[in-house]
Amino acid sequence: QVQLVESGGGLVQAGGSLRLSCTTSGRTFSNYSMGWFRQAPGKGREFVAAIRWTNGNTYYAASMQGRFTISRDNDKNTIYLEMNNLRPEDTAVYYCARNGGLASLTTPLGYDLWGQGTQVTVSS
Repeated sequence: QVQLVESGGGLVQAGGSLRLSCTTSGRTFSNYSMGWFRQAPGKGREFVAAIRWTNGNTYYAASMQGRFTISRDNDKNTIYLEMNNLRPEDTAVYYCARNGGLASLTTPLGYDLWGQGTQVTVSS
């Protein structure tokens, strides 16, 4: 059974950086677009970034543009989320997910496989 496993979360001060990783066990995800979402307490799941498998194009939520970078290493079956200049409002559980083939990459409904999440806490 294919699983997604995130790692790299933690506690960081405002202005700091973290790199999240998402690896897959079992079947490769090189033919899938992948995304990162986040969910803060009491809020819905929010799109962060995505990378399309066909051409490697990347997409970001407006508030993450210029601070976050999504990338993938198909040989390692791993995607990354590099987060710089972190803010307290970035505090959330971050999830990686596999897109089920829908054209839209920015809505959670388009994703059919999710990791368990990794906590990111940014202190002020």
